[in-house]
Amino acid sequence: MSATTDVTTGVTADPRPLLDRAVAQLAGLVAVVPADRLGDPTPCTEFDVRALLGHLVAGAHDGAELGETGTVEWSGPPEGVADDGWSAAYEEARARLVAAWADDAKLARTVKVEWGEFPGAVYLTSGMVLETVTHTWDLSRALGHPLPLDQELAELMLGWAERFLPAGRRGEGVPFEAVRPVPAGADAYDRLAGWLGREV
Repeated sequence: MSATTDVTTGVTADPRPLLDRAVAQLAGLVAVVPADRLGDPTPCTEFDVRALLGHLVAGAHDGAELGETGTVEWSGPPEGVADDGWSAAYEEARARLVAAWADDAKLARTVKVEWGEFPGAVYLTSGMVLETVTHTWDLSRALGHPLPLDQELAELMLGWAERFLPAGRRGEGVPFEAVRPVPAGADAYDRLAGWLGREV
């Protein structure tokens, strides 16, 4: 991977290549979700598969709006998506997201979100790449891991999370549970999930 990392922020100078990989990987997984599994539970306990897909589509549109305008009115899950329409809905959302951040100048521009104001590059790393990679594990686990996952993405996000979401930084204002143990030999996705409070 050619992206460089700022040693003071832990954020890649241009996280868009990581974002491209993360959303492309998730799109491939969404494409294989069977309609009869939409009601299945996921490790993200507030979501079944359908609700998780709605959250992911909405999140990509929200990230696109931030890229387009620098601020966002958080959207809820999309309405009226047919059982076989989730792949198309996510493809539309991720295409908008990638296009919204195509201008290099947006990486340094400040964006406003509910947890603060950050340069676009910081938001993309923490708000989009980490979120996408983590929820990819949630969806993959719910479906029985039907596709191989990009381990490097999870390793990079685990390193970021260990630095900026340490075990002692949980509770009020941090939307993750306490770090949970993972089995010996766990892959990068399982270790990331455990670090963010998922039961592995």
